[in-house]
Amino acid sequence: MGTDVCSIYLLRDTQTLELCATEGLKPEAVHQTRLKVGEGLVGRVASEHRPVNTGRAPEERGFRFMPETGEETYSSFLGVPIQRLGETRGVLVVQSRASEPFSEDQIYALEIVAMVVAEMAELGAFVGEGAALAAPHQQPVTLRGGIGQEGTALGHVLLHEPRVVVTNPVGDDPEAERERLHEALGRLRALVDSMVSEVGEHLQVLRSYRMFANSRGWVRRMEDDIAAGLSAEAAVEKEQSVARARMAHASDPYLHERLHDLDDLSNRLLRLLTGQGRQEGEIMPENPILVARNIGPGELLEYGRALKGVVLEEGSVGSHAAIVARALAIPLVIHAARITTEALNGDPILVDGDQGIVHLRPEESVAAAFRDKMAMQAQAQERYGSIRDLPAETRDGVRITLKMNAGLMADLPSLEGSGAEGVGLFRTELQFLTRSTVPKRTELAALYSRVMDSAKGRRVVFRTLDIGSDKVLPYMKRQEEPNPAMGWRAIRVGLDRPGILRMQLQALIRGAAGRPLSVMFPFVAHADEF
Repeated sequence: MGTDVCSIYLLRDTQTLELCATEGLKPEAVHQTRLKVGEGLVGRVASEHRPVNTGRAPEERGFRFMPETGEETYSSFLGVPIQRLGETRGVLVVQSRASEPFSEDQIYALEIVAMVVAEMAELGAFVGEGAALAAPHQQPVTLRGGIGQEGTALGHVLLHEPRVVVTNPVGDDPEAERERLHEALGRLRALVDSMVSEVGEHLQVLRSYRMFANSRGWVRRMEDDIAAGLSAEAAVEKEQSVARARMAHASDPYLHERLHDLDDLSNRLLRLLTGQGRQEGEIMPENPILVARNIGPGELLEYGRALKGVVLEEGSVGSHAAIVARALAIPLVIHAARITTEALNGDPILVDGDQGIVHLRPEESVAAAFRDKMAMQAQAQERYGSIRDLPAETRDGVRITLKMNAGLMADLPSLEGSGAEGVGLFRTELQFLTRSTVPKRTELAALYSRVMDSAKGRRVVFRTLDIGSDKVLPYMKRQEEPNPAMGWRAIRVGLDRPGILRMQLQALIRGAAGRPLSVMFPFVAHADEF
């Protein structure tokens, strides 16, 4: 490019950039010059996640002069973000004495170099003094998210979608890399076509998904990246990073969903190119704690009760995954930013669902304090266990019946040891939420029969389908209304869709097979609704 200066600034923490290497600025400024994200032109690149290109840097908005670097003689400035999977790791800067902005070709070339730098940093190629050059994925990290389900857990990371590591960011033979890309694209398109042909519901969504898989613009951009010197997988990841950066700033829900589709396709394509990803029969780590960007209820149930906890980068308190986590009685932390890019399979992890905090690769002092907290909770449970079989009776002699809540067959074995006198609420919606189609009457009848068998004569109160508001069936269109929590849900859905309510009641009667049957109708507000 014929520039006078080339410098690399890396994040030493989430808000501070540090000059880590330079050719052209004063060497003594390395590891001494620091600035906040958003501060100066370098900080602006990091905060806006896009290039800044100017021929007159001192006149540019937000310019900050750093005298210790000796940069006052350089007028032109070009900075591009060093980012991987949409996460900015630093800024790559070139400067020149000439008072001219850089060309589009030069910007593109620098973005390619930044992509290679990001991959090399991920592989641990740049390790040295200071926090900015610390070895990746080895330092303790504390993440503060939201409370999805209370509880505490200590274990090891199990990534729902293991990270793909690009070990060869540079391609020696562009034509061979192009052939690899198109061979993997062919397999990806065949996979998407089979999904479209096999699935009846969500057909429109999958067709949109297939449209992305056949997007000429997407393929052309990756071909251009390969022609510029990247390997096929590095080209895919570069475009994925661009899509994720856009997704982070997309306010329109439809656009956000479409960018999410493109992100998922990129993940599938990367796994096809590298052969990396979850293998059939893979052994879970000891005390597995699932880490994912997001997860559906069916996928979460497939892991079963082996999981000790769940940490999601996205999610919500009312999501289907949160409902299942409550049914499984395992702690869930949501909105744990960067957890999927920071965690590695097998990493030690502590989940504090009571406060919404996650400790990844914790220091021993933190782990010891956490173990003490769990020990105190276990002692409390032992105290509760000692009074389990005593009658629930007030001081003035009034007998109170204590029952447990349930929603899965897996909950029923704990009925015997809980001391509960029955199931006061069995949530029937989980069987509807975890499927892509309405469950059959015979399947529900068999399930309800097994529930009553497991209760061994204790009373079970079945609540009819309570959907709506934050519990939306994947095969039922969401109703737009100003107050969904108090609107079209529960019994009102059943009355508007009598076929579903009738089918469920028939399944309950068949499952009871003549035994006493207790049914609760949720959200009855008026006598005529009952």
